[in-house]
Amino acid sequence: MRGLLPFYRGACTLSNRQARRKAGIVGSRCGFCGTQSHGKPQPRFGLLFDIDGVLVRGRQPIPAAKKAFEKLVDSRGRFVVPVVFVTNAGNCLRQTKADQLAHILGIPITQDQVILSHSPLRMFKKFHDKCVLVSGQGPVLEIAKNVGFNNVISVDMLREAFPLLDMVDHNRRPKLPSNPIGNLPKVEAVVLFGEPIRWETHLQLIVDILLTNGNLSSVHQPQKTPHLPLLACNMDLMWMAETHSPRFGHGTFLVCLENIYKKITGRNLKYEALMGKPSELTYHFAEYLIRSQATQRQWKLPITSLYAIGDNLMTDIYGANLYNRYLEERVAVKSPQTVAHMGAAAGSDAAAAAGGGSVNLWESELALPSATSCKSVLVCTGVYNPNAEVPPDASHCIKETVFHGHRDFRFDPALVEPDHVVQDVAEAVERILELEKMEPL
Repeated sequence: MRGLLPFYRGACTLSNRQARRKAGIVGSRCGFCGTQSHGKPQPRFGLLFDIDGVLVRGRQPIPAAKKAFEKLVDSRGRFVVPVVFVTNAGNCLRQTKADQLAHILGIPITQDQVILSHSPLRMFKKFHDKCVLVSGQGPVLEIAKNVGFNNVISVDMLREAFPLLDMVDHNRRPKLPSNPIGNLPKVEAVVLFGEPIRWETHLQLIVDILLTNGNLSSVHQPQKTPHLPLLACNMDLMWMAETHSPRFGHGTFLVCLENIYKKITGRNLKYEALMGKPSELTYHFAEYLIRSQATQRQWKLPITSLYAIGDNLMTDIYGANLYNRYLEERVAVKSPQTVAHMGAAAGSDAAAAAGGGSVNLWESELALPSATSCKSVLVCTGVYNPNAEVPPDASHCIKETVFHGHRDFRFDPALVEPDHVVQDVAEAVERILELEKMEPL
């Protein structure tokens, strides 16, 4: 069983890994079973790769990445197992991210293998025809339309229509008194794609929209409840770039927004849905793409095992373990409705808020999962630091751990314990191939 103390002591030690390999400690189940018509084996497992801190740091590839994919791609450049790339980035289109990865790794990657934090928004069809305000950076209007929204307003468009509302930066204040243009339609929902560039502008105008029920021509009504539907993507508090220490992520922006709203109104900000890792919705969407790849390649056996490789305990590991808990409970009770209640109670408040509704989305849009497990693999090349000093009182530290996850996801020590801790992504792939008894190419 996984233990917390070895984890806190930096469990990626070569001696432990080598000892396990020499002792022959690998999974008892074969990951390949049966053959296709041309005699090649079929995989029964799929791989979910995080990107930042696992495959790249900023714009630089991590050396182990190419080595890892040499074991997963055949001589024709085709993957020998289903693979998806699951990132909390959300400031570009899936095709753009696929092209970037293909260039870095030197292998063909399609947009259907990429999940950005906003990808599950495709399932929220009830909002697609509403007027939505979107926040983030990059081509946010194009991204919103790409995932299905038909009537989109950006924060910049709001600022142009109501120039007197953005007053923090003195140099950007209107030089002369201005009347609002006010030609924009009433906002009906807010979608947060990722961290914006001018936080003060976005925080001010989003709060304005929430407190005026989408009509900036009216005054604040801080006591009015409930506020407009709010959908947020990417809960990462921090992420790993080229620097030695992690940088602020969209989760930090959400902390600011939540606390400003509560300070003004006295009430908690409520989310219609939270997407991106560690949301179960994102992992279910990833499994759907894994199944789709298997179908396209005519791998007829069901994909029963998933392995999620990441560098962040509070997103990659927490999310994989939370989805594994969902899968195990679903297998145990054979009832999606019961699982919805059990998962909400055991894992995240967000699961309950985004609802039983999230499970209903899974059923209606993606069908039920075929996987029965989702194992978490932690690498030491990103946010996680295996050399962090061990606290003098580990048991106290575990109870009082600073939780970097989102407010609506409760801290559970079991959910931040990885199934496997390895040095880098190449070793992660090697470990998984051993567990599945698959010979490297």
